[in-house]
Amino acid sequence: MPERLSARRILSLVSDAGTFAELPVPAGERAPDGPLGWQGYDASRARAAERTGEEESVVCGTARVEGTPAVLIAFEFGFLGGSLGERTGDRLEAAYTHAREHRLPVVPLIATGGSRMQEGMLALTQLQRVARQSALTREVGLAQIAVLRDPTTGGGWATLGAGADVILALPGAQVGFAGSRVRPPGADPAAYTAEAQVAVGAADAVVPPRELRGVLGAWLRLLARPSGAPDPEPAPVPAALGAAGLPGTGWEAVGRARSGGRPRAGAYLDAYFTHRVRISGDRCGGTDPEGMLCGFGEHGGRTVAFAAQTGTATRPAGYRTAARLIRLAGRLGVPVLTLVDTPGAANDAEAERQAAGAAIAEVFAAVAAARVPVTTLVVGEGGSGGALALAAPGNTWAAPDSYFSVIAPELAAAILKRPPQEVEATAAQLRIRPQDLVGLGVVRGIVRPADHPGG
Repeated sequence: MPERLSARRILSLVSDAGTFAELPVPAGERAPDGPLGWQGYDASRARAAERTGEEESVVCGTARVEGTPAVLIAFEFGFLGGSLGERTGDRLEAAYTHAREHRLPVVPLIATGGSRMQEGMLALTQLQRVARQSALTREVGLAQIAVLRDPTTGGGWATLGAGADVILALPGAQVGFAGSRVRPPGADPAAYTAEAQVAVGAADAVVPPRELRGVLGAWLRLLARPSGAPDPEPAPVPAALGAAGLPGTGWEAVGRARSGGRPRAGAYLDAYFTHRVRISGDRCGGTDPEGMLCGFGEHGGRTVAFAAQTGTATRPAGYRTAARLIRLAGRLGVPVLTLVDTPGAANDAEAERQAAGAAIAEVFAAVAAARVPVTTLVVGEGGSGGALALAAPGNTWAAPDSYFSVIAPELAAAILKRPPQEVEATAAQLRIRPQDLVGLGVVRGIVRPADHPGG
């Protein structure tokens, strides 16, 4: 079982030394034994306070994390299981209000068993209250980065945890809507772990405690937006990394884009960003780590979001993760860079069962409705709608060793009932070379390697 860190201990792990300042506790009358008159409730609270040194199940305050100021909300599991009651809701609402008034990101450090039994439905309705505070904070463009501790279950997971923009978790933490005492008989406990939630796309990463401040600090530096920040300029187009010369024929363009030695998304991201962090998962039960890389990085001293195809057939979870990234970037005022490189969307039976069409539609909609500028570079294969979904209308560029096509030349020939020997001629007819795409107005221009300017 992982170590259960107290609220004060987790605060000391993530806060810069001497910077944590607790927020004032909201005043309020308290009925004897709570709103339900639950006999012995006051005594239980008194014992919890004596044991933990806390007066409630959350400690809220401000601190700097690797230099970035934030509002921190730390749950104390030792206080009645970190449960949420009316007074917990008061503190949470006050913390979120302070964050909005002072334009600070919010970091919930969660360890809770859920709603407080001794306060009945009044405790459960605190989830609506918390959800509203989270939504209001999201609307004003402030980031929420949750850290899941052991345990994170019930409504705390379903609001503060799963509702955050980025979700980090400590190794081995119990994470799930159903706590250990209410699961179905025979339930696999491995499904209720931080690692399992990351594997199915419900959380972004597992972070050891010793690394937490650094990781959290990196996220906060990238996502914290200063008050009064201007609307973002488009992300600059990356320089090409491959060959500078243009292909002579359509079929040559296809061969160059499919070459195993051509630079892929990882190389482009390494060259473009000084450092970057990744989000993972579509929050719908899926990930596509081999087909889509999404996250935020620093380029030229400012934050840029990225969604990059890796040269494989993109799966539905990859498209949903990209759509999630673009929407998040829009809320936070961060420009987006997309790298197109796929032979097309995955079209196997499993992809269809995972609603491939709906996932691609989600990305088309996210790009079309983006509240921030989107810049696109085609770095390899641009295979049909599965590639076009990530392309920014009016701001798409092409690398010399790329192509973009309504469909792969082989498939076009098959649909037209042409023999295999006519595939090359079909590629020419489709006009898929970078220079053809410029002539057609599909892309704005061709980018060159940094040491070969011109387009």
